[in-house]
Amino acid sequence: MRSIWKGALTFGLVNVPVKVYSATEDHDVSLHQVHDEDGGRIRYKRTCEVCGEVVAYQNIDRAYEDDGQMVVLTKEDLDALPAERSREIDVVEFVPTEQVDLLTLDKAYYLEPDSKSPKAYVLLRKTLEQTDRTAIVRFTLRQKTRLAALRVRDDVLVLQTLLWADEVRAAEFPALDEEVKISKKELELSSSLVDSYSSDFDPESFVDEYQKELRTLIDAKIEAGETFDVKETFAEEGAEEKGGEVIDLMEALKASVERSRAKKKDAG
Repeated sequence: MRSIWKGALTFGLVNVPVKVYSATEDHDVSLHQVHDEDGGRIRYKRTCEVCGEVVAYQNIDRAYEDDGQMVVLTKEDLDALPAERSREIDVVEFVPTEQVDLLTLDKAYYLEPDSKSPKAYVLLRKTLEQTDRTAIVRFTLRQKTRLAALRVRDDVLVLQTLLWADEVRAAEFPALDEEVKISKKELELSSSLVDSYSSDFDPESFVDEYQKELRTLIDAKIEAGETFDVKETFAEEGAEEKGGEVIDLMEALKASVERSRAKKKDAG
């Protein structure tokens, strides 16, 4: 794996340098659109609906449209926004793990310690495990401010981005407002059916049959010589950036605890 981002986890005055890796990948077979007569790739051009001309990427602006009105946002407009460029993943609070709604979980990332000593990393991991807490963090990735849950998976810290509260739709179904009577016998039979299907979850036992058959079909066509010669160029991923070092872990921990207690005392 190649890291996509480097920075530091910060909670209180404790600094934990980390490398960030995508924890998941898409296994779908990538398919292109081609001309059925000669196998030529179908390319899409950025065409202006007003003048009909093909527009170069550097001449394309963004726009917001609402109620028949359109506001154009230039590159200068967007660059003027106060985009956060911090390389820190700031712990906002520690919450009971069960309070994190699974519906809000989004993209997952692995965090690898990025210092000569992983002590601060291991300390944070063990603390989360012992307290059964999940850290809610805020950080910036690809010029977007993100909220995320920091939790432990096996021996690795996992950062899982969260949807913002206003991105989760409310489930409003009138049919569920009606009172429905379920008999004791119906519930017993339903529970019995659940018992008959019960087992321990093993993700490895499930396979994407469609992608498996698609791969088999492609391999068969390659074996039969039904191919065209093509050349593809892939862009290289960006270089990694440097992280920081942990400085005096015990002193940082003590100072953080004292500062937190002082804040609570002042608030009280």
